[in-house]
Amino acid sequence: MSLALVLTVREQGGSYAQAGLAAALYTFGMALGSPLIARRLDRSGRTVVLTATAVAYPAALAVLVWATRPGGWAQPVTAFAAGVVLPPANACMRSLWARLPLRKEERETAYLWEALLAEILVIGAPLMLAALMLAGSAGLALTVVAVLGGLGTLGLAYTRLPDGTDGAPTPPPTQGRRHPLGPLRDPALLALTLVMAASAVPIGLLTLAIPAFTDLHGAPGGAGVVYACWGVGSALGAIWLGRSQSEVAPQTRLPRLLLAYAVGTGLTLLADSQVGLAVALAVGSAPIALVAATEMSLVSGIADGRSMAEAFTWASLATVLGDALGQQAGGLLMDPFGPRAVFAVATATALAAAGLAFTFRGLLTRRAAPTVKCAV
Repeated sequence: MSLALVLTVREQGGSYAQAGLAAALYTFGMALGSPLIARRLDRSGRTVVLTATAVAYPAALAVLVWATRPGGWAQPVTAFAAGVVLPPANACMRSLWARLPLRKEERETAYLWEALLAEILVIGAPLMLAALMLAGSAGLALTVVAVLGGLGTLGLAYTRLPDGTDGAPTPPPTQGRRHPLGPLRDPALLALTLVMAASAVPIGLLTLAIPAFTDLHGAPGGAGVVYACWGVGSALGAIWLGRSQSEVAPQTRLPRLLLAYAVGTGLTLLADSQVGLAVALAVGSAPIALVAATEMSLVSGIADGRSMAEAFTWASLATVLGDALGQQAGGLLMDPFGPRAVFAVATATALAAAGLAFTFRGLLTRRAAPTVKCAV
């Protein structure tokens, strides 16, 4: 969506600065609004919240595309509003997996396939956007994507599930306001979100370093292929290693996977060509989807069932913020030091994330439940 916003504003005649402002305000609105909407989801249930956001989200983006123009106040405000009302579909779906009456290995498989789907979308969503733009404009493509997201959210809102899966709605507090951090008051969940944020920073760093590396080696057009190898390696790693990893407790598995992730990130330091970087990323990315699935499994075991959607939202937000921090740092480091230095920083950051996971393993072990029963 950030890419689609930039392309749309540019198509309307806006500058890169105006396009970047719209994308940044969209992300800022998402960061502010998603925990609040997820909290409402825990209190009111999925049908009301998902229906409202499924309508409001594509409507806000349609207004941005067809009723606003760069240079005015309406477009940045609408971009911010669209971010605020982003449907909490991911948080809702993950909280439902946690509540469904599944065996431990079945729940682990669900989270693994969701992480695998995310990797496929990383590759497929930009391709879908490009195909839609060939058929029309960037604004039309953005509108279609927003409507598809709204329809998917409605589908999730009205999917029939076993009794008790949605959990009992959480009533508002009778005295005072609820703590602004909500489930993050739990030290174990706070520690896990810190690990998740730290492990996302290398992703942001590599996002900047990959096109810079391919440009430096005379093949700027090859960045897309290298990115695809990165995603394909992660997806294949999930399929190949997923079943064997599910036999290890998630609080034990996470530090090991993050250490493997750090070693895989370090392979980029050995690359001296575009092909070498593509191979390094394909091999080194094997643990990435497994890390994401393990993190989701831990959140489901640690979080209070009454605030499950909000807990998953904070976890996702930590990943988004870590990725954004990595991209910002990569941009600052690129010109003075070059892509190889950014690869080194990404490797060091991944090692730090693994160190955090080993440090917090005892805390996560005490709090992570082996299974999550269906809420009643």
